[in-house]
Amino acid sequence: MSKNVVIYSSDTCAYCHHAKEYLKAKGVAYEEKNVSKDMVARKELMAQGFMGVPVIKVGGEIVQGFDQERLEELLR
Repeated sequence: MSKNVVIYSSDTCAYCHHAKEYLKAKGVAYEEKNVSKDMVARKELMAQGFMGVPVIKVGGEIVQGFDQERLEELLR
């Protein structure tokens, strides 16, 4: 069963790049919402109360920042 994964990122965010590399290495398909380029995604993120990236949604769970341990748990 694969979970729906969405990552809110920006061009200048090093943790975003690490998170995307990690997901690719794990073979996890994800949808990227780049808040640097996509104003709708930026407003979506802010409406959820977040001001920084990465914010990674795995199914119904939200991980703020690149928390590899938490992602491991959620992707099982």
